[in-house]
Amino acid sequence: MRKPNENSYNETHLLEPGYQGLQAILRGMESVAVACSGGLDSSLLLAAVQIALGERVIALTVVTPYMATHEIAGAKVLTSLLGVRHRVLELPIPTEIAHNPPDRCYRCKRALFEKLQVVAITEGCAWLADGSNRDDLQDYRPGMRALQELGIRSPLLEAGLGKAEIRRYARALNLPVWNQPAQACLLTRLPHGTEVSEEQLRQVEAAEQALRDLGFHAVRVRCHTDLARIELDRAEQARLLDAALADQVTAAVLGCGFRYVALDLHGYRMGSFNAAPGGVIGHS
Repeated sequence: MRKPNENSYNETHLLEPGYQGLQAILRGMESVAVACSGGLDSSLLLAAVQIALGERVIALTVVTPYMATHEIAGAKVLTSLLGVRHRVLELPIPTEIAHNPPDRCYRCKRALFEKLQVVAITEGCAWLADGSNRDDLQDYRPGMRALQELGIRSPLLEAGLGKAEIRRYARALNLPVWNQPAQACLLTRLPHGTEVSEEQLRQVEAAEQALRDLGFHAVRVRCHTDLARIELDRAEQARLLDAALADQVTAAVLGCGFRYVALDLHGYRMGSFNAAPGGVIGHS
């Protein structure tokens, strides 16, 4: 794997006002601790900070039972690839979200970023930054309020960048996650008010990985106790309904500990557990 650089895909993309504006913001931040989940947004931010500030950056990754293990592995691969210092904090499920309340995202962000701020200060960083971006303003993101309350910087948002630009710049920098689908914590797979158990979270994670192994791209497995409700892009639903593949999917999901498997004909919907009359108000 080549180390990311500014010329590996198409250098003209990195001359765009959006990327140049991001670099200007980052150069003015002195030193930065980046909350790095291993997803697309925080990965692009980390790479851009390193280009702007050199060694005055550190990546901070929180590991909790409700974060997918492949994302944590991705964060480790990325920081090794970039040669960026990386600290991993293992934390339990915050008591504030143990029953998956409707404002879970706010409570979670508040609890986790308070701890990350302490580490950032200890590391001598002037700022703690996250990967929030312009597209997050179009969705129900209560966690962003927690970031604002704590004074966390969101340079991608400050630069006015959305997912399309972020993906383009990540590809230009040769980041392995440039075409990675949207990610969200595993708690979004459980109904609100559900007592969170690590066993159930691992079942969901294993079922989603099994579906990816069968070639499905954007997938969610929503958990209703012992029933797995599969959400796929409409384009992928027809493929799943092929009899032979349907049998493979059923066997794989049942093998993860579920008793029943259902395909949601609505398709993949962001925040389907947050559905409200007139539309969806939640995320992933």
